[in-house]
Amino acid sequence: WTNGINEASKMALLAWEKETGIKLVQINGQRRYGGPPPGWVGGPPPAGTEVYIARLPQDVYENTLIPLFESVGRLYEFRLMMTFSGLNRGFAYARYASPQDAQSAIATFHRFQVRRGCAIVVCRSTQKRELVISGLDASVSQQELEAMLQMVTEGIRSVTLHTSPFHREASLAVLKYKSHEAAALAKKALMEGNVRLREEGMKVEWLDPQLKQKLQNWEEEPPSSWAQGGESLAVPRPAALPASLQNMLELLNVLCWKHRLRTPLFFTKCVQVNPNGWRQFWYQAVIPGFPVPISGFTWVLQDRQGHSEHEKARVVAVLHILRMLGESL
Repeated sequence: WTNGINEASKMALLAWEKETGIKLVQINGQRRYGGPPPGWVGGPPPAGTEVYIARLPQDVYENTLIPLFESVGRLYEFRLMMTFSGLNRGFAYARYASPQDAQSAIATFHRFQVRRGCAIVVCRSTQKRELVISGLDASVSQQELEAMLQMVTEGIRSVTLHTSPFHREASLAVLKYKSHEAAALAKKALMEGNVRLREEGMKVEWLDPQLKQKLQNWEEEPPSSWAQGGESLAVPRPAALPASLQNMLELLNVLCWKHRLRTPLFFTKCVQVNPNGWRQFWYQAVIPGFPVPISGFTWVLQDRQGHSEHEKARVVAVLHILRMLGESL
């Protein structure tokens, strides 16, 4: 039944593709031109070259949009978001060869009427790269979450699990991706896909700057866990321990050797103790040959199984280093 929707415009698009020789590739709910286009020499354009296009009529396609936006500058890439029925989703992204071309597109086409009574919005793309998953069960470990995300999304750089500032018995996760496109595709996959961790109250949204600041303050100045009215306030959850410290150190040493770095030196220090058994540790790793020390904070809970709290803090430090080396080398 979808073939009969907007059939005239689809036929015009096919005729345009045949006439121009342009190839459009549709995948993951979007249709792409270029990235790079034919004849492109060199690497991708710098930051600040992509514009966001909104309020498009849903029956307008690339045969109208690409020539229009190419009239003010050379396009590196054009991405039109698509529905299952073959209509566009009302928005697209155009990436130009230079920031000047992108600015020309904004000046020329913002509030431009692509059709009588249909004025579009064109502005600089914000290039958001961070998502937040809220409504996770408190029992979900970071290891489990990372494994799930690697199976259903691509381009993930880091995963940070937090106790929710809004619900003490729930968690939220901040996901950072290598690009806006990777984050947008991940958001779509997590919202619409058959995700193993999906729960009724789980939401996937762009990370709001105010929430980001709140989480940073939460980590830097955690709330007191002194009992009030018989209840303890929540503290940040410690990172999950996916493997023994020895195994992780061996993996880290292999990675350092591969990149001609020397054995890391670790420092851990307990900086805060709460009455309910939680301890905050500062950690730092110095890797000879790596330009800067790697440091951070983590929460550790005392246990009776003989695990050293300093060892737990060091595990978190190793996880942090592995992520940093993966992004930097």
